[in-house]
Amino acid sequence: MKKVLIGGILLFTGSLISLAIILAAALYVPSITAWSGSKLWYAIFGAKQYQDEVVQSLSLGFPFIVGVILSAVDGLNRSVFRSV
Repeated sequence: MKKVLIGGILLFTGSLISLAIILAAALYVPSITAWSGSKLWYAIFGAKQYQDEVVQSLSLGFPFIVGVILSAVDGLNRSVFRSV
């Protein structure tokens, strides 16, 4: 029961973090005037800034990756510990 609870909490928090960042980026995308690549991924991760260029990214790459890792850890936890 404890493993199920821990896995559920990891999955919930990871999904909540990732989806909140995607939603924030999707709402921010229409106000971006200059980008490289996909607007959504540019809003989340950003790109290298040149001299006096205005930063138009949310720079939420690290929290987004943490959320994805938390969700993946839950998936690995379920598949690995199911056989034990």
